[in-house]
Amino acid sequence: MISILDCMETFSKGVHRALVPVESQTDNAITIELVESSPGYRMLTQMDILSFLRANGNELNDIMACRVGELEAVNENVFGVTQHEKVIDVIKSMRAYSLAAVPIIAAESGEVSGDKQVLQDVRGKRLIDTFSATDLRGCSVAQLQSLLNVSVIEFKQQLRSNAATLGTSNEARGRIVACNYETTLAAVIDDMILAHVHRIWVVDEQGMLRGIVSLTDILRVIRDKAIATENGLQEVATTSTAESTLR
Repeated sequence: MISILDCMETFSKGVHRALVPVESQTDNAITIELVESSPGYRMLTQMDILSFLRANGNELNDIMACRVGELEAVNENVFGVTQHEKVIDVIKSMRAYSLAAVPIIAAESGEVSGDKQVLQDVRGKRLIDTFSATDLRGCSVAQLQSLLNVSVIEFKQQLRSNAATLGTSNEARGRIVACNYETTLAAVIDDMILAHVHRIWVVDEQGMLRGIVSLTDILRVIRDKAIATENGLQEVATTSTAESTLR
């Protein structure tokens, strides 16, 4: 039987979704895999696991109360684009580097599209928005073609305008989802679930980008903490047993 920790191990390595057997006859499975003897499969995602842990993991309260900075969940290697970059150039760069989303940062005074490499190290730059693959969903081919040569910030503004006109705007999904090093893990998870995003930007008090926390990072630190706690309890139990034996 595949356990939650088994799933978390796989997802903590960057796998976003996997098929799992509804009923498996295998024992001691150490990873998510397809099992021929199973009568059926279900798709399990990183968000499914995170939502389950948040709703049912009362024993994880100590971990949830920790700050993301102290858990070392923040990845400080973050690359993004300026507000002036064209949609077509950003899409090409994201595809080349297998990125699902990039932060949009405020361009320096006088800076225009093409002045620098499209993707650049944006640590210490002011975060103003996010451009993701999800933004392209719902765009017709004709609409997307007409917007490929506009800037990413104009593209985002157009999407919000269209959503408002159609009455489909979602405040939670439309806002910038960000935290800081002092934000608790619980608060970060709640924001990600509410906004249906797979990453959250880390900023300082001035709104300058410092890093990123992804679902992969969160599942990794929760699993590491859970295993460390379990090992610690086992050591205490072993020590207590040994001391009782010597008496």
